Formats: sequence, structure tokens, C-alpha cells
Amino acid sequence: MEILTPQDYFTDPKWSNYGLLDVRSPGEYSTGKLPGAQSLSLFSDAERAKVGTLYKQTSPDAALLTGLEIAGGKMRWLVEEARRLAPDNKVVVHCWRGGQRSESVAWLLERAGFEVVKLTGGYKAARHHIRKYLGEEQHQLRVLSGPTGSGKTPILLAMRELGANVIDMEGLANHKGSAFGALGEAPQPSSEEFENQLFAEFRAIPVGEVVWVEDESRLIGHVYMSDDFYERLCAAPVYALEQPLEWRVDHLVTNYAKYPNDQLEASFKRIQKKLGGQHLKDAVEAMAIGDFAAAARIALVYYDKAYHHYGERRQARVMATYQAVSPHAEEVAAQLLSGK
Repeated sequence: MEILTPQDYFTDPKWSNYGLLDVRSPGEYSTGKLPGAQSLSLFSDAERAKVGTLYKQTSPDAALLTGLEIAGGKMRWLVEEARRLAPDNKVVVHCWRGGQRSESVAWLLERAGFEVVKLTGGYKAARHHIRKYLGEEQHQLRVLSGPTGSGKTPILLAMRELGANVIDMEGLANHKGSAFGALGEAPQPSSEEFENQLFAEFRAIPVGEVVWVEDESRLIGHVYMSDDFYERLCAAPVYALEQPLEWRVDHLVTNYAKYPNDQLEASFKRIQKKLGGQHLKDAVEAMAIGDFAAAARIALVYYDKAYHHYGERRQARVMATYQAVSPHAEEVAAQLLSGK
């Protein structure tokens, strides 16, 4: 059985032909998984808890025997499921730390005719590699900045269509980054899972190339960026976007007026303390009569102040400021890429 380090796994394209099988419990897998990993759980969450309790409170031997008893009844399923997940019968197997769980499943699959490689150090070591990678200057980051309602995400996606390397961090986080950011989004991933998928996005781009991202605070909803990566983001050159207030109001109305008023009101209430009670009342009344543009202008009173304070605190290295030539994302994307 071959042993493979996380660095070798992620840097040698040979291993892309191998199925990556995560034998941790479903709960561990759902919290965070390696890019491309498929779940082949040796224990359920309850079974893992039972074995762990025996290990701590009784003895390692008692935990081992119980683990064998549980796994024994799953041996056929493990082999058949592995064949379904990796029909070429080539697999890389990992657990949390490269211990008994991955060792046991690797042994079984090898006996069943698989070509098996074990990831040394398991998920824990791979996570260490991922976090280290995200803190390194592997690519030339360029940050698109602009006040709320500037349509930065659609612009970045349009830049991608024009051939630029773009990573949509708000898309990875399932959140638009404001008090209204969860509207219409799927549940957010854990910060750990966000980092894993961010790593996968960067790894797909050749080292040294320019990569465009959006200016973000450390928190995107409930997703928290690691210190090392956020320091890279803050140090990267910024390209600021300006446009008329009415274009920004139109963007906000287009993106948010489609949601129910009670959800919009709940989002307004999240910024009530800094927005002010009268502004909140005015916004709710405006939405009640369908005047979403008025509500958007009220929201921008708060967000424009927040953007200004954030810019002062961040002390960004602004390389250029662009006055948008159009309210349409495709035209602004072309403008940014042309440098005009």
C-alpha cells in the first residue's frame, strides 16, 4: 500500500485519476471535506461517538473490539460502495489523522482488488496544507471594490465570461455579504468548508496568474476567513468602482424587491441600531406601498457610511478608480479589463 502526503496529492496530477474516499463519519464530512472527496463512512456519527467514549472511559482494547464488531457487518457494503464511487478501482483513502479507520478500510479494499493509496496524516494534515497554501502568494490578487449596490458580483462574473480568472467568494459562502445577504441563498457552509472550496478554486488556476476577487470583510455572513488569507486580501491592490446613486438603487431593487416584505423587514432590523429607528420606520412604510427604491436609498445611508469607515480602516492600496460607463455588468467588465 502506497503512502501519500497531502502536498504530493494536491500537486501531482496523477492522483486526479484516483477516487478520493473520506471514511470519517457523516457529521465530520458535512463540516468540511477535501475537494473532490466522496464519503465512505466506516462509522455513523453515533457509532463513532460510542467507540470514542469506550476509548476514553474504558480502554483502547474495548474500543477496538467494538469498532471491529461494527465494521464487520459493513465489509460487503464498504467494498460495493467503493466500487460504485471509484469504478476504476483506484482510490486514495483518508480519515481524520490517517489512523485506524483509514488503515482498516484501505486494508479491506486492497484485499478486494483495489489499487489503494493512503493519505498520510489524514484530513488534519491536508487542512494544514490548505491553510498554508491560502496564506501564500501563489497568484496575483486584484480586488474589485465599490459601495453597496455597485453590482460587483455580476461584474466579476461577466469578467470571467470575458476570460479573466475570477473567484466568487460570496458564491462559495452562499451569502451576499450584507444584512440582506442570506436572502435567496442556500445554507452557508462552515468556515472550514469555505476554505476547502476556496483552495480548490485557486488550485485550478495556474500559479502566478492574475485572479480577481471582490473586496470583502473578514466575515461573509457567518463564514470567517483565516487570518493569513485575509491579510493577503487586505494587502492586494484595489480597483475601485464608482457610479451614479440611481444605478445602485436600481441594482438593489432588481436584486432584492423580489423577496417577501417580512424577510426584507427582518434584514432592515439587523441594521436598526446604526440605521436609526426613524429610518427603519420609513423603510418599512416605503416597502409596504411598493416603493422599494425609497427603501434602498434609506439602506444606502447606512451602507455608504459603513463603506467609507471600512475603507479608512482597511487603508487599501487603490491602484485605479473607474467611473462605470454603464449600469450593465457586461460593459463595466469590459471597461475594467481594458483598463480604461
